[in-house]
Amino acid sequence: MTRIPLLGDRQVGWLTRLGFRSARRRFGQVPEPFRAAAHHPGIMWTGAIHELAYERAASRLDAELRDLMVHRVATRVGCSWCVDFGTMLTLKAGFSVERHRELARYQESTAFTELEKLALRYADAMTDLPMTVTDEMVEELRGHLDDAQLVELTYAIALENMRARTNHALGLTAQGYTSGDACPVPWDVQITEAAPARR
Repeated sequence: MTRIPLLGDRQVGWLTRLGFRSARRRFGQVPEPFRAAAHHPGIMWTGAIHELAYERAASRLDAELRDLMVHRVATRVGCSWCVDFGTMLTLKAGFSVERHRELARYQESTAFTELEKLALRYADAMTDLPMTVTDEMVEELRGHLDDAQLVELTYAIALENMRARTNHALGLTAQGYTSGDACPVPWDVQITEAAPARR
């Protein structure tokens, strides 16, 4: 249950309705974070413009690696909405259900490369409160990534922390973008329950 009402199309101005329409075309339905953020159109549009600018700028890092980090952060923060939405995006991009399921035990899993494991450890350390990033972690990553790629990786992890913490704090839960097959418990329950009701 959301902690603030989600605004419907008739409760917002024409410009926000255009934004909702664009989101609906792109994702099949309006993502609930948009409906929550619509209470403050200035913040909603700032976020939307930032996301579009970020999508265009994020070009140095392998997209699959970036998406893997985003998904890991969402699961660590506990944002079932982000896990649901992120799972849909990564599965569409070709990321396997098996790799999603292995994410919780990535350190022992053979499903991930050395770079992916280093980046996942870095994402975990950035998501810890307080952060536990070390000089050694960064140096290990620099053995695989150039500095621009490291900046992009760091930014992607930080951005997902902001998204996930915002959505989780507002009480947004799985919207039904995926069946839950790829997500670890406890997200399976919320995602599976949401899927039939919202499709």
